Amino acid sequence: MDQKQIDRINELARKAKTPEGLTEWERMEQAALRREYIDSVLGNLKSQLDHTYVVDEQGNKRKLKQKED
Repeated sequence: MDQKQIDRINELARKAKTPEGLTEWERMEQAALRREYIDSVLGNLKSQLDHTYVVDEQGNKRKLKQKED
């Protein structure tokens, strides 16, 4: 997600707070941009956790494992 898209999310958020509000098309655009932003943040977090190691008391490194439900 680039800075232009983040700026657009903020612009739509400011406009939504005005008495004029958002049009139906703008609400759909806002929802799509927000979903894209959330997916981007989650992807970055997952990538970071995939490259994270835990060091135990003996100095052994082990990779973090995904928690099973």
